[in-house]
Amino acid sequence: MAAPVTEEQFTALQLLLKAPSKEAVKQLCQDGFSWRGTGSVESTASSLSITAKEAQQLLGALHSLSHHVLFHGLSSPEQLLAVFPDTFHTSLKNLLTKILLEHSPTWRNEALSNQISLPQLVDMDWRVDIKTASDSVARMAVPTCLVQMKVQDDPCLCGPRPGVSTVTVELSKETLETMLDGLGRIRDQLSAVASK
Repeated sequence: MAAPVTEEQFTALQLLLKAPSKEAVKQLCQDGFSWRGTGSVESTASSLSITAKEAQQLLGALHSLSHHVLFHGLSSPEQLLAVFPDTFHTSLKNLLTKILLEHSPTWRNEALSNQISLPQLVDMDWRVDIKTASDSVARMAVPTCLVQMKVQDDPCLCGPRPGVSTVTVELSKETLETMLDGLGRIRDQLSAVASK
């Protein structure tokens, strides 16, 4: 959940008044959105003639503001203007609102594509085998099911070329029945949710 923007952060945002141009403010907003606590501090400090600590506070405030806007789905000028305190600099408030509205769709797509997710099932194959050799006579001639699943890792965790790994599982008749019963319940629940 995106935390609300604090009064201290709005004070830090006033440092944008030292920016040499609207383009510089736009670039700082971009930097602030993707800021993760490191990087961009020195360049921000030198471009605005502020200390590194102030630059860090500014980038943190821009990060919080942009993520607050995305998390709450603020998509109209009125909604965005309501986020700012009444005492905030009017021209800067209007400029930030315009920049946030302009970049929100791009930032939303970027946030969604960088979202960590579970591995995805790519392919599945199965076969039934009958054991013909075992160290125990009781396990001979017992059918088992071999399920082979190809799973693709999350691109966010492993880079632009996600790896595909193969997982093979051996199931007895009883284990397979339990698994199919569980999958049937999952299917029923998904159908019930989808029909609502």
